[in-house]
Amino acid sequence: MKVIICGAGQVGWQIARQLSGEGNDVAIVDHNAALVRRATDTLEVQGVVGFASHPDVLAEAGAAEADMIIAATHSDEVNMVTCQVAHSVFDVTRKIARLRAQSYMDPQYSDLFARDKLPIDVVINPEREVARAALRRFAAPSTFDVQDFLDGSVRLAGISLDADCPVLNTPLRQLTELFSSLRALVVGVRRAGKLFAPEPGDQLFDGDQIYVVSESSDLARTLAIFGKPLAKQERIIIIGAGNVGLGVARDLETQPDRVRVKVIERDRARAETAADLLERTIVLHGDGMDSDLLTEAGIGKADAVLAVTDDDKVNLLSAVRAKAMGCNVTIALVNDPSLVPLMDHLGIDAHINPRATTVSSILRHVRHGRVRSIYTIGDGEAEVIEAQVLSTSPLAGQLIGDIGFPEGALVGAVRKGGEFVKPTGKTKLSEGDLLVIFALSKDVPEVERLLQVAVEFF
Repeated sequence: MKVIICGAGQVGWQIARQLSGEGNDVAIVDHNAALVRRATDTLEVQGVVGFASHPDVLAEAGAAEADMIIAATHSDEVNMVTCQVAHSVFDVTRKIARLRAQSYMDPQYSDLFARDKLPIDVVINPEREVARAALRRFAAPSTFDVQDFLDGSVRLAGISLDADCPVLNTPLRQLTELFSSLRALVVGVRRAGKLFAPEPGDQLFDGDQIYVVSESSDLARTLAIFGKPLAKQERIIIIGAGNVGLGVARDLETQPDRVRVKVIERDRARAETAADLLERTIVLHGDGMDSDLLTEAGIGKADAVLAVTDDDKVNLLSAVRAKAMGCNVTIALVNDPSLVPLMDHLGIDAHINPRATTVSSILRHVRHGRVRSIYTIGDGEAEVIEAQVLSTSPLAGQLIGDIGFPEGALVGAVRKGGEFVKPTGKTKLSEGDLLVIFALSKDVPEVERLLQVAVEFF
């Protein structure tokens, strides 16, 4: 497949890395020559320097033969014009655009991106995606990572094991026997900084970080088994009333379970705007790192704090102070991946990476064939792949135990005709089955070979 990616920043680079690694013909376009050079030096991609919305630049990138264009520059308007040019001049089949401005997301303008107007097939709004990620965090606050698969019926949860975990020093095989009705499987273990796919005889120890694939309805029971009972979130404090914070607060107001939400915003105009737009949420004007203001907000009784300002360091320090003042769960928005290793040392429970969330959202819309979505774990340590078994796949008709999966890959869930199946070596895969597969990064190419990865749209 021929794909043109407009924008060579972190999001564009990550998408290019993923798609070029799968053998697609990828061209990346950016007006910044240094960013284009970085992409061509590190990836198997074609680089074009220029403005993505210019027809001659797209022509040089191969738009006449392109199957898809992904517009992810820093300008909403450039992304929209790029899709328009790709449609009108080059008749590109599929067009995806990243748009940040909330005005474009207003439901009353929902037909703006129709084929006869601004022909964009998929609009990705980073703030909206990050807000959804935050809501998933609230649904499982005792996890450090969480992601949905198979249309929300399956959930990947990252769990840090403590000394009081009731199943420490127990072989995973024995856990399966003890909790035979539990529809969950441990697919990854990080120990002493190293991530691996566990064997049935492996035990879990204090300090391990594990990744569990669970049917969503069994997640609460799964967390309880590993010593992380699901606590109800009734009092939430959000630091930052930008698009993300405001979006989360509005979503929480619509939930059936009444949640008490307070928002802290240091910019007066933004705080006043949030107060006007929110109905049941208390908005406080001030600094989220101010201990007196946090005390006034009731930080000691809060079930969770979400720090989502536009400054990573403010988010980290606000979360640390909230934790020190008695808040149960702290979640911080962190753009800079180099700061993520500090999370454990600072005692912050979870973080959200906007770039990773955006990349995952875009890739989910890119794949309409065998691979439906991919979620990256850690700093590219592993990937969780949602895929479909097609009739031509070497997986069809085979028992999982007879398939030559690499050592670092495990099937975490199977859905057959809408029904969840906890996979074992004797599970037979059939055409149409949906799989959730955990794979260490070094084993992803082999898993893709077994899936015979190809992106199909029609």
